[in-house]
Amino acid sequence: MDAVLAGLDDVLGAMYAPRGRPSVPPEMLLKASVLMALYSVRSERAFCERLSYDMLFKWFLGLRIDERGFDASTFSKNRGRLLGHEIADRFFAAVTDQARLRRYCSSEHFSVDGTLLEAWASHKSFKPRTPAGGGAEPEGHGPKGHRPRGRGRSAGGRNREADWRGARRRNDTHASTTDPEERLYRKSAGAAAGLCFMGHLLTENRNGLIVDAELTSADGHAERDTAAEMLNRAPPRARRRTVGADRNYDTKDFAADARGAGFTPHVAQNTTRHRSAIDRRTIRHPGYTISQQARKRVEEPFGWIKTIAGQRKLRHRRRQRNRAWFLMAAATYNLVRIARLDTPTA
Repeated sequence: MDAVLAGLDDVLGAMYAPRGRPSVPPEMLLKASVLMALYSVRSERAFCERLSYDMLFKWFLGLRIDERGFDASTFSKNRGRLLGHEIADRFFAAVTDQARLRRYCSSEHFSVDGTLLEAWASHKSFKPRTPAGGGAEPEGHGPKGHRPRGRGRSAGGRNREADWRGARRRNDTHASTTDPEERLYRKSAGAAAGLCFMGHLLTENRNGLIVDAELTSADGHAERDTAAEMLNRAPPRARRRTVGADRNYDTKDFAADARGAGFTPHVAQNTTRHRSAIDRRTIRHPGYTISQQARKRVEEPFGWIKTIAGQRKLRHRRRQRNRAWFLMAAATYNLVRIARLDTPTA
């Protein structure tokens, strides 16, 4: 962690003016984000409350035992500055560079996958869009701003029950009043639809480290399109590389995009409804079987990010803020993996 922050010293130093009242260092905020992911702290307010009595947290942040911590409003006041300088992207890239310097990352064999992350909104906030094409109309307010009968909160103070049976709710006609960037999506035909974003990871097959991460809106093409973008962002190599994926990536477009980026698509064949884009020229090699076995390791960082880092339900509104926190959680996972790989085995 200290080596990563030392490499970002010039970027972090340019974020603040040399004069004025001293502020909480950005290094401390980044360390606090790592602690929140490591110890499953749900909110920034809960972290600041724990910081007042947890000696481990104070030691990690470099505070004295008798020194007071900072307030939760410090995160919200500095979040815009951190987002503007893309600190989460730089922090994740610096952690990944530490793994590459230790030769823990494979440069030839990768796996890619995506998962749904529940957004910070309820189904009741998913309402019809305004006639002008903007966001959804606020609940309980008519065209002149009055509150019609039978809508809004009940006399007891709780929200009224809602019944959507027979009603068609689509993303092109409805939007969430809590966060218009969220999308109603379901993973499969038998699963329930929910308001969510989609997280994407590109991992290497040697030690299961994350080499790229992204968070996008949820739709039927986001997994393959984002995977192609991450493959294009990978450092170029003269030798051919492989990328493993499940059968959801078995399309002609993704296979062509992967080959164009210099990767051989070791994708599981989907022969349920159409002809597979992966023919026998690919599956006949022993490396294809190895890639299919190794690609399951991409579920390990997803499970850690959802359970330990608390990303199963996102804590922020808007994609940009959730994306920054998703990258910080992915970087923290790599820090844990690097520390374990550094530890000598008996």
